[in-house]
Amino acid sequence: MKLGKVEFCHFLQIIALFLCLSGMNQAEFSRSGSKPYFQSGRTRTKRSWVWNQFFVLEEYMGTDPLYVGKLHSDVDKGDGSIKYILSGEGASSIFIIDENTGDIHATKRLDREEQAYYTLRAQALDRLTNKPVEPESEFVIKIQDINDNEPKFLDGPYTAGVPEMSPVGTSVVQVTATDADDPTYGNSARVVYSILQGQPYFSVEPKTGVIKTALPNMDREAKDQYLLVIQAKDMVGQNGGLSGTTSVTVTLTDVNDNPPRFPRRSYQYNVPESLPMASVVARIKAADADVGPNAEMEYKIADGDGLGIFKISVDKDTQEGIITIQKELDFEAKTSYTLRIEAANMYVDPRFLSLGPFSDMTTVKIIVEDVDEPPVFSSRLYSMVVSEAAKVGTIIGTVAAHDPDASNSPVRYSIDRNTDLERYFNIDANSGVITAAKSLDRETNAVHNITVLAMESQNPAQIGRGYVAITILDINDNAPEFAMEYETTVCENAQPGQVIQKISAIDKDDPPNGHQFYFSLTAEAANNHNFTLQDNKDNTATVLTRRNGFRRQEQSVFYLPIFIVDSGSPSLSSTNTLTIRVCDCDADGIAQTCNAEAYILPAGLSTGALIAILACVLTLLVLVLLIVTMRRRKKEPLIFDEERDIRENIVRYDDEGGGEEDTEAFDMAALRNLNIIRDTKTRRDVTPEIQFLSRPTFKSIPDNVIFREFIWERLKEADVDPCAPPYDSLQTYAFEGNGSVAESLSSLDSISSNSDQNYDYLSDWGPRFKRLADMYGTGPDCLYS
Repeated sequence: MKLGKVEFCHFLQIIALFLCLSGMNQAEFSRSGSKPYFQSGRTRTKRSWVWNQFFVLEEYMGTDPLYVGKLHSDVDKGDGSIKYILSGEGASSIFIIDENTGDIHATKRLDREEQAYYTLRAQALDRLTNKPVEPESEFVIKIQDINDNEPKFLDGPYTAGVPEMSPVGTSVVQVTATDADDPTYGNSARVVYSILQGQPYFSVEPKTGVIKTALPNMDREAKDQYLLVIQAKDMVGQNGGLSGTTSVTVTLTDVNDNPPRFPRRSYQYNVPESLPMASVVARIKAADADVGPNAEMEYKIADGDGLGIFKISVDKDTQEGIITIQKELDFEAKTSYTLRIEAANMYVDPRFLSLGPFSDMTTVKIIVEDVDEPPVFSSRLYSMVVSEAAKVGTIIGTVAAHDPDASNSPVRYSIDRNTDLERYFNIDANSGVITAAKSLDRETNAVHNITVLAMESQNPAQIGRGYVAITILDINDNAPEFAMEYETTVCENAQPGQVIQKISAIDKDDPPNGHQFYFSLTAEAANNHNFTLQDNKDNTATVLTRRNGFRRQEQSVFYLPIFIVDSGSPSLSSTNTLTIRVCDCDADGIAQTCNAEAYILPAGLSTGALIAILACVLTLLVLVLLIVTMRRRKKEPLIFDEERDIRENIVRYDDEGGGEEDTEAFDMAALRNLNIIRDTKTRRDVTPEIQFLSRPTFKSIPDNVIFREFIWERLKEADVDPCAPPYDSLQTYAFEGNGSVAESLSSLDSISSNSDQNYDYLSDWGPRFKRLADMYGTGPDCLYS
């Protein structure tokens, strides 16, 4: 009869329990041959029990308390006078004792993996006096192990790597399983290992758990990862043992076991001849099944006719060979190139040299395509010279360019005017001869850098550029002059032969041997009695006094003409005037004042005092001007001026027009021009006492006589009205002119009509309506009477 796992465990528990019960008399306290005795003065109690350990089986699953053992003393006569007590680990909670019989039971299920043994103390007491009849003794209850824990891989799952192509038996990784059962008791904790998944590629050592390769020449390129399942079983792998599993992922790491190989034996690429240098012509790649450093390659041009024209480098990211241009291509010179390219691994494993050479060769053919190129100059830079005295039309030099294409199209020349803004030069469109277009001046521009354009006649879009540097040669065309503006002074107490100024000259020209200037006084100044000139022969001259003492009252300024000649061919000269001021000097010869007016001022009046006086005078003038300006601004004009006072506008309204939106019915300028010229001005500040005014004369058009007379009558009434305030403006609209069909539209005539409307409320509207209230109201006739 074959037992299952659970039945087998129960069977082992029953056997263990039987063994414990059969050895119980060894676990009891047995009577000894000696008895306790008493001695006077000193009492010695001899132990009367023999102690052995107790054993109890773990994982007891019964419903009744588990019997552990029995305590018994030879003092106990069986009459109930002795009671037993238990103390220590688990006493009362896990272990209980029958105080009459001394039987010990376990009330809870015990687990050896939680606690392997318990230490307790037992004692027999007199039930009446509760005093110990035996000394307290300590004993141990050990938990006996059963196989109730399976092996476990605490570090799983595992990952490991092993190089591909490794020999059989190469160690990959070690796995370890632990069993919580007692390793000192039986085979519950004795583990063996086996492989459930991963054969036939790998194997495992049963006792150590070391995983090893089981097949040779495992190729990463074929399969690079394997999943293993490892089992650990206790009871030395026997039936009924418990087991645990874990997974191990094994990755084959790469080795350089694959040489590089080009997919094709030859390649062909077409490139235009206009491709600039350093441009990429082609990208080729040799295939290598390896990865990482084992797939790194280097490329080189092993042979071919383009060694100096092309170069190849490797792209570190893609491991491609990049072919680039080192020199310009020319279809007319060579139409194709052939290159032999070699690719080789950088790192070779000597173990796999037998697999063949770790390099490969391929052929690359590069076809150069013709393109329409711009004209090319015979020189990249032309250097020309011309004298600045050259006449217009003088030939300076010639440039030449040609079409490099097979068609050899004619070339036409021109100057890029952005480089010759002043148009100093011209070029013959057909011959390339450069001539002077205007006068040249070296002092303005010594070198002209111009760009000459050459374009194909058949295709003007193809333009070549040539560069020309034209140097202007110097001629002696500038006369020498003073190097600076000299401020020369001479003291009144100067002695004869005293140096008062050292002068030098400059010349804009640039002679090859440098400048040489000659100084002298002009003929009319050569015999003057005041100053003389000494040429120092080093392009400088010295001005000296000729007489003793100068007086500012007699002459404060002297003008000395100096004649300067250069060494050019032909030589040029100029006359420069040196201004010399006579000054009052201190004891050290330093000029103090140099104007003649200062000499006649009082001796006690200093320059600071003069400045203070002038400042006071200016301040007074400014105050006076401010006062006058303020008075003029406050004063209003008394004479009425039509051109300035525009508040009295007489506007004609006898043209009915077409309404507000009709802007073409009448001329606005005519409304403001009455064609009237008054000969006299009318005072606006007329007092009420003035009753007689001279009637002004008019010059007007005869057709407007009636209208004019009417208007001036109203103006006269307004001027002499004592109730009218100054500068009041009166505009009359009551007259419509002769022959008006509509007659008067104004309400101003209503004062003389029989209308019984009352306008007294106008006086309540404020000062602005006082005038209307006086005209139409029933109140007083005059507001100012």
